[in-house]
Amino acid sequence: MRCLIRHLWFPDNEQNRNSPLIEFPLVMELPQWTDIVKTGRFKELAPYDPDWYYIRAASMARKIYIRQGIGVGGFQKIYGGRKRNGSRPPHFCKSSGAIARNILQQLQAMNIIEVDPSGGRKITSQGRRDLDQVAGRILVAP
Repeated sequence: MRCLIRHLWFPDNEQNRNSPLIEFPLVMELPQWTDIVKTGRFKELAPYDPDWYYIRAASMARKIYIRQGIGVGGFQKIYGGRKRNGSRPPHFCKSSGAIARNILQQLQAMNIIEVDPSGGRKITSQGRRDLDQVAGRILVAP
């Protein structure tokens, strides 16, 4: 089986703002708290990008495509970061579990992922097909 999505990088920096990533057909309901929530307790502010929720959802779908069986706790570790404690030493801190849980529930409602009986989530055949189509569009994009 050939995996096209594995070689993709989902950028969220300024120069790649108009990348084909935003064209991923996500029909998701944005929760009311997306404009004010921090993505982790180690953050000081909410994300500046108004599309951060869609970018996180596409990134999570890609990570499930690559590594089956990942759950909310795994995503908390992946999107976690360094908490700066002022004059005290910094420590690793997990990201928000509510954001990961909400996105996983919405991806599951869209039939892109499903619950894995051995734990975590895995990608469905329809989700694999959709992500392969997006990967093909990104590869041929100028």
